[in-house]
Amino acid sequence: MAPQYAPSLRSRLPPIAFLLETVFILFFVFYVDVSYVHSIRFYAEFQDVHVMVFMGFGFFSTFLVRYGFSSSGFSLLVAAMAVQWAIVVQTLLHLPYLGRMRLTIESLVFAEMSAASSLIAMGVVLGKTNPVHLLLMSLMEVAGFTLNHWLLQTLLKVKLQHSLMLLHIYGAFFGIMTSWTLGKGIEPRHEKEKSDRKMALFSLFGTLFLWMLWPSFNSLFFSTIAQINIICSTYLSMAVSAVTAIAISVLSNPRGKINMLHVQSGILAGGVAVGATMSTFPLPWVAMAVGLSAGIMSTLGSIYIKPLMQIVFKCHDTCSILSVYGIPGILGWFVRLFLQLANSDSTTV
Repeated sequence: MAPQYAPSLRSRLPPIAFLLETVFILFFVFYVDVSYVHSIRFYAEFQDVHVMVFMGFGFFSTFLVRYGFSSSGFSLLVAAMAVQWAIVVQTLLHLPYLGRMRLTIESLVFAEMSAASSLIAMGVVLGKTNPVHLLLMSLMEVAGFTLNHWLLQTLLKVKLQHSLMLLHIYGAFFGIMTSWTLGKGIEPRHEKEKSDRKMALFSLFGTLFLWMLWPSFNSLFFSTIAQINIICSTYLSMAVSAVTAIAISVLSNPRGKINMLHVQSGILAGGVAVGATMSTFPLPWVAMAVGLSAGIMSTLGSIYIKPLMQIVFKCHDTCSILSVYGIPGILGWFVRLFLQLANSDSTTV
């Protein structure tokens, strides 16, 4: 049987989608050009981010039995619209200074990273919103993230890599606040939140794509020499967090079995946490220690913090986004601050 919102969705989604696309096309006609200085330096990174956004994040949230296939389609809708909207917002912010925007591979990479931030936020409210809600939410989230990125670079002179790595924290807490505002807290064990082997396998498929390509994600916009260090550190951190997540999952299960939903939360935490420390070029053992801490915090958060948020704050986090991205992201920035203080010869950071 079709969902109850189907009639209203049919009258709302197509007009909104066609209206937005028409506005975007007209905007590109007057304000966006193609760069005639072609560079393929970022094309490999663009491919990796492209796969992460549309396959990794797209399948990451398909574990729900009654919402699995829908979530992959909604992720495609949100990501495709968010990429276009991110380019529009970038152009609006730079229009007074640069005039017409020159579209490059770098700008597409930034747009897809903005889309990744909106997909992170979407994971919190998945299953409680229809595609129209998700579309409007992504427009607000991408606009806020792009504006925040521009303010950090323009006013505070923050480096590009640092401001971009805030996307995990920004997306996670944007989604958490949206869920809290909606006020649709559900029971800690709702029947529609169940998973089965088939849908969990699709979700694990997306998680493994994210896990394999995350080193490229963290090394974007760094020099070639720095990228080698960053890729190695990210890989080591994620390897440790994967082993840690499996160990914590077995310890928390009365029968000593592995819960793959808990593992999927913990194995990405190392990459999220170490991404904030990349500018300090941590030693391998530091990256591994960060992965260990992030894996423990993320897995335990998925087991205990998610139900606690529902009971105390009436805030439901469908994909445990706070544990996967929010908490490890904050941990990474604290580690970065500590490393900068330890390596600094002055009182400034």
